Amino acid sequence: DLGTLQPKSPSCSACSVQRKWRTMLRLAARSAGESGRALSTGGWFSSLLSNDFHGTPGKGESGSANSGEHHAGGDRRDDGVPVSRAWQDAVRDGFVETVGKTPLIRLHGPSEQTGCEILAKAEFMNPGGSVKDRPAEMLVRDAELSGNLRPGGTVVEGTAGNTGIGLAHICNARGYRCVIYMPDTQSQEKIDTLRMLGADVRPVPAVPFTDAQNYNHQAARYAAETENAIWTNQFDNTANRRAHYESTGPEIWEQTDGKINAFTCATGTGGTLAGTATFLKEQNPRVQAVLADPPGSTLYRFFEHGKLEREGTGSITEGIGQGRITDNLAGTPLDYAIHIPDADSVAMTFRLLHEEGILVGASSGLNVAAAVEVATRLGPGHTVATILCDSGLRYQTKLFNRQWLEEKDLLHAIPEKWHGSLF
Repeated sequence: DLGTLQPKSPSCSACSVQRKWRTMLRLAARSAGESGRALSTGGWFSSLLSNDFHGTPGKGESGSANSGEHHAGGDRRDDGVPVSRAWQDAVRDGFVETVGKTPLIRLHGPSEQTGCEILAKAEFMNPGGSVKDRPAEMLVRDAELSGNLRPGGTVVEGTAGNTGIGLAHICNARGYRCVIYMPDTQSQEKIDTLRMLGADVRPVPAVPFTDAQNYNHQAARYAAETENAIWTNQFDNTANRRAHYESTGPEIWEQTDGKINAFTCATGTGGTLAGTATFLKEQNPRVQAVLADPPGSTLYRFFEHGKLEREGTGSITEGIGQGRITDNLAGTPLDYAIHIPDADSVAMTFRLLHEEGILVGASSGLNVAAAVEVATRLGPGHTVATILCDSGLRYQTKLFNRQWLEEKDLLHAIPEKWHGSLF
């Protein structure tokens, strides 16, 4: 009963956060009722709503991470930092309940370069290894609640890899068969991972969405022809966007204590950007939402110039860029869009590895490069958040291969002192 939760003190900043969470959850409960879904208040929501909750992790009564005052919630070190920064749900119920609640990492180099706080959501720390675990869980859960997916059924999706990996994990945990159609241009690591997870993987030629043989259309036809099967339709099923509206956005808002000036990331389905940006702007309309776009995509030109035309000929990034406005992206409250060349994405990816110690793929490099650009436009003293989508381990045979980089004319983007990490 959300109404029974009373703040411990009207002046306590932690209790103020608690009041904000109760308001947000009431809105979520109302939305869930309108859509016919049940709102789960288990897991981390329960811990945040518990009467024992009294303090944002890492914050004292003053709201400062270095506040030395002992505030309810655990012992503190000499520097005032809590001994435990846990989300207060130390034991989570299986794979599904482990999705989300990822750390927000301060990137030292980009932050010092811009004079801003550049924060990156560590989505590679999801149990399936990417940001796509969030929509994968929501897409399956929605199909279950609607009755479209029954026990022992089949989940079908067209995906560049990460959503498929998330779905394969969820299907194993929930007892479903998983069939994945994907472009044959994707990394071998993703294909091998899907097969290792037991998915039926069907690589097909990479053709435009307007072609009937596009991997998404093939997935839709297969699901329609198969008994007790669903096509999760990640591009146009807005449960994708809702996953980020209900988790990624609230997490970033809570982790920054509402002190965020901009959010930026690239988009493939549109779910991450749309859901996160919508939630953040509802909390504070002044938060900027910026789309970051790779070469070969139409979105930069569309949002900046009103024309659905491609910028460049193609990108080495996987799973981002788009030739149309998906249902997930439609209506997103964007402030502007920026174009990030592949050379900048690759350079930032290797900078993250060798200066920050974080091994990620090129889409993450693009996101951080975009965050630096947004921070530069804002000027010093602002906070910009973005997404680290997945691990670089999924791109070893491409992104970290010297010959492949030479063929793509991208070896020059990597300082020679870091060439030792290539093979």
